[in-house]
Amino acid sequence: MTALPGETPGTVGTDTPQDTVSPPEAGAESPEHAEAPNASDAPDVSDASDAPDPSDAPDAPDASGGDEASGTPADADDDDATGDTEAEAAADAAPAAELSEAQAELAAQRELRERIEKRKAEKAAPIAAGTGLSGTAADLLAAVRAVESGEKAGTAFFDRPAATPASRRPAPAAAQPPRAPAPEAVPTERTATPEALDAVRAVLTEGGAPEALARPAVGALGEQAAELLRTDPWQLLTVPGVRPEQADGFARALLGAGCGPDDGRRTAALVGWLLERAALQGHTALDAEAVRTALAERAVGDPDAAVRDAVEEGVALVFQEGDEPSADDAGAADGEADEAEDADVAREPVQVLLGLDRFALAEESLADGLARLVNACEKAADWAEAAASAPGPSAAELIRTTAAAGLVAHSGGEAARAEPAALIAAARGLGLRALGATHSEDGRRRLAAATGDPDTAVTLSGLLSGAQGPGRDEDGALALDLLVVLDAPQLDVEGAAVLVEALADGTRLVLSGDPGVLGSAGAGRVFADVLASHACPQVVSRTPDPGPIGELVSGIGIGELNQVDAPGKEVVIVPVRDAGEAVHRTVQLVADSVPRAFSIPAEETQVITVGHGGAAGTRALNEALKQRLNPGPGRFGGFDPGDRVVHVPAPGRAVPGVVRSADAEGLHLDCGGVPVVVPQERVESSVRHGWALSAHQAAGMRWPAAVVVLPGDAAQGLSRPWVYTAFGRGERHLSVVHGVDQALPHAVAQIPAQERTTRLRALLEALPTPDAAS
Repeated sequence: MTALPGETPGTVGTDTPQDTVSPPEAGAESPEHAEAPNASDAPDVSDASDAPDPSDAPDAPDASGGDEASGTPADADDDDATGDTEAEAAADAAPAAELSEAQAELAAQRELRERIEKRKAEKAAPIAAGTGLSGTAADLLAAVRAVESGEKAGTAFFDRPAATPASRRPAPAAAQPPRAPAPEAVPTERTATPEALDAVRAVLTEGGAPEALARPAVGALGEQAAELLRTDPWQLLTVPGVRPEQADGFARALLGAGCGPDDGRRTAALVGWLLERAALQGHTALDAEAVRTALAERAVGDPDAAVRDAVEEGVALVFQEGDEPSADDAGAADGEADEAEDADVAREPVQVLLGLDRFALAEESLADGLARLVNACEKAADWAEAAASAPGPSAAELIRTTAAAGLVAHSGGEAARAEPAALIAAARGLGLRALGATHSEDGRRRLAAATGDPDTAVTLSGLLSGAQGPGRDEDGALALDLLVVLDAPQLDVEGAAVLVEALADGTRLVLSGDPGVLGSAGAGRVFADVLASHACPQVVSRTPDPGPIGELVSGIGIGELNQVDAPGKEVVIVPVRDAGEAVHRTVQLVADSVPRAFSIPAEETQVITVGHGGAAGTRALNEALKQRLNPGPGRFGGFDPGDRVVHVPAPGRAVPGVVRSADAEGLHLDCGGVPVVVPQERVESSVRHGWALSAHQAAGMRWPAAVVVLPGDAAQGLSRPWVYTAFGRGERHLSVVHGVDQALPHAVAQIPAQERTTRLRALLEALPTPDAAS
């Protein structure tokens, strides 16, 4: 690796392994000793200067935890919480005349959650994974309860017969012409009445909590928030960023001596808080033993009883994963107990998981939908001629495999994206309605360039909202014969469930992506679970990424940080001693060195760092870069025309843009050629400066040049997926501002992706998919 003119080449160098994702910290105070939240120690609701990491929305109130580099959403605790609140507010907002990109997704998820709430009162028994879980997702939970209890047949809960679902094959209607870009209105937050806010402020003040929590409390609990908080003070934990010790202090102030660590209201709220926090770290469920341990650390005297009560009250669902003894097995065991004991035969223990109902519903729905696609498509399609004309052997294999399967998983690096593009072109050449969907607008442009037809590429959000793509058929399904989803690792389980539910019987689905990149911002690991379950044929690309950057990133993917030959200075190491020097050198690279050496303007260079806080996090870097590149007073809510920003219209989506102007309507942005208007009340919570991003925000996008900043305090945030993702964002040039010594090679070699606890793999393995690859 070489240095730019005037810069000294450095050496890569080690670190301390990062902490694994775990339930909240031990040593928490019990309600008797906790202090009520106050203006100094409570979450700062007004601080929205940064965006949530995995697609980050600007900062939410405090929720410490997780590292981005772990393969789970970084800064998730202090960022994604705001995103969740924003999503719910957007979902409840009054419908606009025309849906924005994110509204359709949010509305669909809101509808699912509303159905779940109607069934909470009926919960009476645990749900064992894979037992009687079939049919439509909307009636899943009620059907399981009735079937397990023997009270009703599963079909009794469905509006239409569940035995042989009618085909939803799209009608052969002509596709809708693409829409011209129009200003996109961002959903406004749900309006809280002044009376509700005043009532909540009164309760918060009485409990010693800051009044700034009033609006998010009403957003989380609704108009009855004051009454709910007074009768159950621990409901304050539903407000993003509030921690158990703060809720304990609030409860103590309101309830006095009647408040104890084993209060059923407290234990139920803690279980829900633990599961919500785990979801921010990517888990859709937690081991019940981990939950009990975390409850004990929070001064709960009887964690077993607390978990049982939480399940009975509908706060959590319980699942059993693993081999469960059948009735025949039990009888055999009774008759052969002595022989089994002599043979020292032990059955593998069943793992008990706890999860939130919305993720349970999404995983069950997604598994059922994927099995439907696997088994419903035509398997005898003849695409041999198209495969013979493919540009390469991997593309030909992908075409042949897709012709014979309803679901295909395709994996490969950046160069391998040409293979899904060839598949889309081949399918359209056969007269099929084929489309590619990407995570970002940048990915959409790159896919359109690869296919040579802009009509072949959409963003996932645009497809689901109807703003892009062919629209829906008469049955409400997407009017497609083939959908190729690129950037599949960025799919979270709720978004994937909505997508698959929108596909008609007979539609082919290809999930394509790079397994080495950071996972989704939301809960779940859909692409990894599909690959691990072997529920469908898999095509692994043999197309390598070219050039020194491709060589470097490919080595990182297998745990090796190699020295690469970069005669054109494609890869440069810039050593720094401390965070202050890291910021200085980063600004120098973006403003001077890279434009001078490579003729890449500053607006086409992206800075990527480990987190939002710290002396060289995104906040500090964005402040320094603004002062150098676009100084100004920030007269539009902290922004000036020409500022690079990142807009978060919904959790899991970070959309880079540039500020154009502002007026009474809101802040006007240009997001990749699409005009976006952010209402004034949403600017602080959903827009932040974007010269520097986290790696999660940058996933799914590329720039001509990337500057990756690794200050000394970033060592704990590094992992192989983080380095792989960050280093792969530059197309022509990569500069590494390096101050972590040996932490970098250590992370690449020793710290793989952080595992996420999910149920999707087991559900897919249990489903009947006769055409699945072994």
